[in-house]
Amino acid sequence: MAQRTKMAALRWTPPPNPAPVRRRGDVRTLPELRRIELPGAGPEHMAVDAWGTLYTGLADGRIVRVTPEGEVRTVTNTGGRPLGLELHGEDRLLVCDALRGLLEVQLSKGTVGVLAAKVDGEPLTFCSNVAVGPDDAVYFTQSSRRYNLDEYRGDLLEHSATGRLLRLGADGAAEVVADGFAFANGLVLIDDGAAAVVAETGGYALTQVALSGPDAGARTPFGAPLAGFPDNLTADTHGLIWIAMASPRDPLLDWLLPRNPRLRHSVWATPERLQPGEKDVAWAVAVNSAGTVVHDLRAWGVDYHMVTSVRRRGDTLYFGSLTERAIAVVELETGTAQ
Repeated sequence: MAQRTKMAALRWTPPPNPAPVRRRGDVRTLPELRRIELPGAGPEHMAVDAWGTLYTGLADGRIVRVTPEGEVRTVTNTGGRPLGLELHGEDRLLVCDALRGLLEVQLSKGTVGVLAAKVDGEPLTFCSNVAVGPDDAVYFTQSSRRYNLDEYRGDLLEHSATGRLLRLGADGAAEVVADGFAFANGLVLIDDGAAAVVAETGGYALTQVALSGPDAGARTPFGAPLAGFPDNLTADTHGLIWIAMASPRDPLLDWLLPRNPRLRHSVWATPERLQPGEKDVAWAVAVNSAGTVVHDLRAWGVDYHMVTSVRRRGDTLYFGSLTERAIAVVELETGTAQ
């Protein structure tokens, strides 16, 4: 196990749960879904090009291409664990790799290059999601400085809030834009790149961060607290931000968070099956430019769960998952815009 950054666990009182999501009695709002099977597990995030081709990363390090017809081919292997993906031009794929940092893949050749592996001399682990601004500035999140992907529950239990929003500087070095996030995860840019929205998975919230001007780095809530754990974020062409909701809030975790960190560490030391964990629900939420929820699509027990990314193309949603061996496809009602 890698040596951890020394940060204190925080006592934190979660905001009231706006609408607890429980299996019993929940009304299904998610349309039927179908699966595109993959040759490996964990399509945690996806990018989609102008022709409808999907790119996703798998737990074994592979980046795969999925055609609109469902044909799957391997593009390359990062040698790590790819998470967030974003196309930058037609042949360049930016990759947040949990083990190797911020990478770039040349799709036509399958070559892998490292853009950032350290921040101020510290190894860049748990790089999570990436976005490109209109001026080609590259922003990305680091979920935790203390835990990596295979120990993410430890970060949620500890709540030491070491997540960061980073930017790739003109000199090629990663620089800190803002820090202190409770598991910084999904990322989109808004207001023509003047601000970012970061999903704080451990805070059940979206947070807006100013990227320019005298208030650069300042944070404000973006919308109301959520009833679950927000994961990756993507923007569609209708001005909506889609939130992958990995799981509903867990009453046990909410009870633990304001209490002595030693108690939470003792829970972290128990077998995984005894810890607060994800539920058997497929769930995606969309918010408008004010952060107001306009779509809440969920269903229990539909052979797909722990949704960690949502991409929209036209009237089709594509779901990715940290644990599934497939991409899920959901058809929205024709013309759905807001």
